[in-house]
Amino acid sequence: MKISSRKLLPILIGWLAVCSPIFAHHGNAEYDESHPLTLKGKVTQFKWANPHTLIYFDTSGEKGGVAHWAVETLSPTKLARAGWTQDALKAGDQVTIVLSPAKNGQPVGFLQRITFADGRQLGMLEHPQ
Repeated sequence: MKISSRKLLPILIGWLAVCSPIFAHHGNAEYDESHPLTLKGKVTQFKWANPHTLIYFDTSGEKGGVAHWAVETLSPTKLARAGWTQDALKAGDQVTIVLSPAKNGQPVGFLQRITFADGRQLGMLEHPQ
């Protein structure tokens, strides 16, 4: 069976349109993993959601104000394997967070480890691809 290029082109375009979201995940290129930050603050929100769980917390800013941070973590499935639950963090929890900061200087990062005021720690089993 011979397929003409007129028939093959729409098939190829359709395949690329369907498969392109698969190739869209870029890993942690936007984070500076060579210069981790350690920040103390209070959790304001914990979003247990796909594709990445998010932790929002406030710290004291350099000039005495409040800095609002957002920290990306792994997927809920991967975090569950590391012992996390959707109730692992609550608004008001005092925490120390070690993160890889954003290269663009924004107050966002990728979580490496979190320590609670009582000394409990949560980390991540594996590094994202």
